[in-house]
Amino acid sequence: MSENQLSHAQTPRKILITSALPYANGPIHLGHLVEYIQTDIWARFQKMRGHHCTYVCADDAHGTPIMLRAQAEGITPEQLIEKSSQEHQADFAGFNIGFDHYHSTNSPENEELAGYIYTQLKDKGHISRKTITQFYDPEKSMFLPDRFIKGTCPKCKAEDQYGDNCEVCGATYSPTELLNPKSAVSGATPIEKETDHLFFELSHFEDMLKEWTHKGHLQTQISNKLDEWFESGLRGWDISRDAPYFGFQIPGETDKYFYVWLDAPVGYMASFKAYCAKSGLNFDDYWAKDSDAEVYHFIGKDIIYFHALFWPAMLSGAGFRTPDAIYAHGFLTVDGQKMSKSRGTFIMARTYLDHLNPEYLRYYFAAKLNSRIDDIDLNLEDFVQRVNSDLVGKVVNIASRCAGFVMKKFDGQLASEWSASAQAVYQGLANEAEMIAELYEKREYGQAMREIMALADRANEYIAETAPWVLAKEEGKEKELHESVSVGINLFRVLITYLAPVIPATAEKARDFLKLDGWNWSDVQQPLMGHTINPFNALLTRLEMDQVNKMLDASKQTLQATAPKAAEKPAEKTQQAGSVSYDPLMEEIEISDFGKIDLRIAKIVNAEAVPEADKLLKLTLDIGFEQRQVFAGIKSAYEPEQLIGKLTVMVANLKPRKMRFGMSEGMVLAAGPGGKDLYVLSPDEGAQPGMRVK
Repeated sequence: MSENQLSHAQTPRKILITSALPYANGPIHLGHLVEYIQTDIWARFQKMRGHHCTYVCADDAHGTPIMLRAQAEGITPEQLIEKSSQEHQADFAGFNIGFDHYHSTNSPENEELAGYIYTQLKDKGHISRKTITQFYDPEKSMFLPDRFIKGTCPKCKAEDQYGDNCEVCGATYSPTELLNPKSAVSGATPIEKETDHLFFELSHFEDMLKEWTHKGHLQTQISNKLDEWFESGLRGWDISRDAPYFGFQIPGETDKYFYVWLDAPVGYMASFKAYCAKSGLNFDDYWAKDSDAEVYHFIGKDIIYFHALFWPAMLSGAGFRTPDAIYAHGFLTVDGQKMSKSRGTFIMARTYLDHLNPEYLRYYFAAKLNSRIDDIDLNLEDFVQRVNSDLVGKVVNIASRCAGFVMKKFDGQLASEWSASAQAVYQGLANEAEMIAELYEKREYGQAMREIMALADRANEYIAETAPWVLAKEEGKEKELHESVSVGINLFRVLITYLAPVIPATAEKARDFLKLDGWNWSDVQQPLMGHTINPFNALLTRLEMDQVNKMLDASKQTLQATAPKAAEKPAEKTQQAGSVSYDPLMEEIEISDFGKIDLRIAKIVNAEAVPEADKLLKLTLDIGFEQRQVFAGIKSAYEPEQLIGKLTVMVANLKPRKMRFGMSEGMVLAAGPGGKDLYVLSPDEGAQPGMRVK
């Protein structure tokens, strides 16, 4: 937002806000929630300021991953995305994300708009047809989308990168430029095959984009990063995919579908168009070239390339307005490290909601967020301390300390007049409304929280100085007591007003307590005089580290290695990693549990004894797309050279285990009572390394 817009903050504005569309192929986790909480706070703040603000989002519901997962689950893609949408919306509602409308990219509005934009670009000469060489999975008989090819980045040589861009250096490239590519579908080495594809000629918009990216629409760090891409030259963007593909068929084409990244951002427009149909808003008032409305996108820094180059070029080429700004944020770490399944810090939204109040996380994220693209860290001990100190100790405590006196001594009615000194204290907090509003506007939430807590300190100092608990015991001090607790309640109201965009559910409880009609930013300029309140009920309770630890334990349980566990055995029969022993008392599992195990054909390319262990052999297993090291407790049954060249079956998705001999990256399957009578499973002739066992 420009300084000119900020100076006219009180003029009613028409604002459309979006968050990036969550992919319908998986659940929401805390890393995702950084963005939705950041956006929701901004939307709620704008509404409190009296602006006409609309916040829309949708599920990103197309692409090969959706198609393949639906096949694996034995349902249609439509059934899968409907189930995901319900789960996503339940999680978002649990965290008080207040979308005005939530939609899907698999919608008639999106098909219509995507087709219109494509046709406009084609008619104006911005679409070309080229014969390309693309990776093809010979086992699955399908062309591979970019994200289903993995290999080594051709620029920085980082391994295990996707086929369209590197998550380490940010480079974009063609999948055929990857080094050592492998199909993520079957593990096979893909072959190259020719096919005709359609391209959006981004270079036609180079001058427009160079100007647009440096006119305040992006953060400075992003603009500077985009300059590097301009230097290397803008290339045509492949916007088509071959059948089979779950998405929209391209108008006028046979067996060609829009690449998911074309219709995904159009989903912003489609969701808003669906909302217009039920709300009476005019779509063109927001998206026409001459629109006076404001449009803002909140996204993660990993998808800047698509939003800051392709998206404004598509909109401009098709005759629509471009966004006022695209705001990117960084990633989330937990306790200073990448979110980890083994530590339980890869926390799903639902797991959090099962254990903790969502208002805690909303406040903590707000306390960490700013307008830059820095990563933020969820330090769990600091999380507990800050919630208890700030929200419970500094803010809610004011109301709990004063409300009892108001109800017991004055029938719930606040004083009708104050002394000049009391008025000065109140006005001191109310006068900071515009300063805090400007911090919200600029997305400097962390600084806003610090300023609000400094005001909370001042409010608590007033309570401590006037000491209503002392006044209540002294005769003839009713007026002073009434003023003290009435001002205290009003100071609490100011603080909650400033915090309402961040902790809306708590603010709603406070609204009932204070008997208010709603929350408007400007209302703090008028204190509640002679006003009657309701009895106070606890708004927030203290957060205990034990609750956090239970959440972490639950995350470990829900995200642990997917192989089923055997029942505990006596110490002398403890299994070595990578071995399987006979036990008639195995714990019962469901068929769904068994379905989680990824069994793969593996070729034993090397086997050697482990000198430090009596029972272990170190096996090198080829599973088609990579080699794994596994320690197996089969030394008593086999000489190492007997195993080299044999095919066997392994659990490929068992969490790696660090042993003192090295890392064991799976488990080979064997049968028998143990000792010399132990037989490694061997598949029939015709099996190939990497094949999935079904």
